[in-house]
Amino acid sequence: MNSFILKPILVVEDSTEDFTALGRVFRKYALRNPVLRCEDGDQALEYLQGYGNAVGWPQTLPAIVLLDLNLPGTDGRTVLDTLKQDARLHSIPVIIFSTSSSERDVEDCYRLGANSYLTKPISYAALEEKIRLIIQYWLEASELPLANRLAS
Repeated sequence: MNSFILKPILVVEDSTEDFTALGRVFRKYALRNPVLRCEDGDQALEYLQGYGNAVGWPQTLPAIVLLDLNLPGTDGRTVLDTLKQDARLHSIPVIIFSTSSSERDVEDCYRLGANSYLTKPISYAALEEKIRLIIQYWLEASELPLANRLAS
């Protein structure tokens, strides 16, 4: 019998306020997956490209990545492009979650391989609804590749 664990959700977000709000919503909807935060693009790439190698990092890749675009250091566009060019990482769904609603940003992100692009809402109620939909679609309704769903 295999023992399965839930894969983490990686949130790449430099704003403590935004990450705290996301955490509240995840708890409200009883998200069972562990939530991992990277505060900038460099830290996200360090984890994703070297998962399992550093003390304190999970030994598995995330089920999904919620990626902000405007990050200190390596920005979200570069993180997205790097993930989608890496054969080990390209199947991880990357959901852009940004304050930018610029047509150019949306087009660029889809061209780079984003699986979804969502604009961060201003109101907390709207944030709750978007996160509920992310959980429902990406973690409950979607059929993710086995490597993105579970680790044995």
